[in-house]
Amino acid sequence: MNQRVRKLFGTDGVRGIANKYPMDSGVAMKLGQAIAISFKDAPGLQRIVIGKDTRLSGYVLESALVSGVCSMGMDAMLVGPLPTPGIAFIAHSMRARAGIMVSASHNPVEYNGIKFFDNKGFKLPDDVELRIEDMIFGDKLDKLRADPEEMGRAYRIDDAGGRYIQYLKGTLPQHLTLDGMKIVLDCANGAGYKIAPTVFRELGADVITTAINPNGMNINVDCGALHPERMAKLVCEHKADLGVALDGDADRLIMCDENGRIIDGDGALAICANHLHSKGNLAKATVVGTLMSNMGLEVSLKEKGIKLIRTDVGDRYIMDVMRKDGYNLGGENSGHIIFLHHTTSGDGTLGALRVLSIMQQRGKPLSEICDSCFRSFPQITKNVRVTEKRPMESLPNVQNAVNEVTKALGNKGRLLVRYSGTENIARVMVEGENDDVIERLADSIVGEIEKEIGEGATSVSNS
Repeated sequence: MNQRVRKLFGTDGVRGIANKYPMDSGVAMKLGQAIAISFKDAPGLQRIVIGKDTRLSGYVLESALVSGVCSMGMDAMLVGPLPTPGIAFIAHSMRARAGIMVSASHNPVEYNGIKFFDNKGFKLPDDVELRIEDMIFGDKLDKLRADPEEMGRAYRIDDAGGRYIQYLKGTLPQHLTLDGMKIVLDCANGAGYKIAPTVFRELGADVITTAINPNGMNINVDCGALHPERMAKLVCEHKADLGVALDGDADRLIMCDENGRIIDGDGALAICANHLHSKGNLAKATVVGTLMSNMGLEVSLKEKGIKLIRTDVGDRYIMDVMRKDGYNLGGENSGHIIFLHHTTSGDGTLGALRVLSIMQQRGKPLSEICDSCFRSFPQITKNVRVTEKRPMESLPNVQNAVNEVTKALGNKGRLLVRYSGTENIARVMVEGENDDVIERLADSIVGEIEKEIGEGATSVSNS
């Protein structure tokens, strides 16, 4: 990974508070210009696909991107609200030069972001992102604008959602249906609010939906993959077979079984890895995870003869390793699941279909399938809002606390302290054998971070 200091790009595109630098119309227009220039000579037709989630700020950023793309002589193909993996699929299937998604994914509504895909539907590598930054902060873009008669046009593609729905349905084996299955589906008032319910219903499922009425301001609010308790409660109330929760751009999947027990991305990975391995279809008997993957996943996979490889946090880093070394399954505990033989990015709806396929083939409830292949270790993650992202090694008291926790855990736990790639947040993750112990250890590090650079807000997640 290139260690050069980035001015715009984080772990997943460019992200920030909407209508403020860098997530404003001025930067968005330049990003549109830069991506058009970057892929001007790439294979495919002279067009760039642009989609978005359901945030109000998407209108401003979408228009600015169109202006930038067209000013460089490329056509802009607008598909409206569509899941992030749908943009990757449409860009590739339409032989476009690139794809752009306007979304801040799981972040609160005041955020927005811009993600990019190449002509094959893969997220951009570090070196391309850095070249785009160089163009934006240099003086070349203005000199490369198209002549008036060569500027691009903007078109709306009305059937993009239908194309993507057909593709998703085609990933379920032809001899299977979802007939007889009752599913609770939480779409987070996000980009999957039309796509996901249609897919599951057309495959025969009885679908109970929630958070499918976006109004521009309610994306991810007390719903979706970040708040799976809503889904779990409905599963128990309706005696459903399982629950499916997506995030704002529908590239993450969190599930729950028929008893309302939450199953995160690690659980879904274990289920899919075990099934693929039993059929001889798991490439090199290996799964690609991240530094945040639960120790329980590594142990559970090892018991089945499967290896776990860890990468930096971010689904594009997982994909880089998968493509480079020939693996076909990877993902994150946050819910990004990548099936390289089906897709080029994390896809929450596709991931749910893979798990449903396994349930149908085995004829067993999700709880039994999960228990047979995955046992999670106690894990706690505490998020500290910070005023700046100073290197952790430059904070001596934080480093002392980290050393003490590492010593206390020994070989019976794991610690990870890192900054979020999309927000001003420091994350402290501790795994171990005892919930009370790991919380106390996490608090010791959190306290030092708060003293040094804290903004005063801390949140907690457990698994």
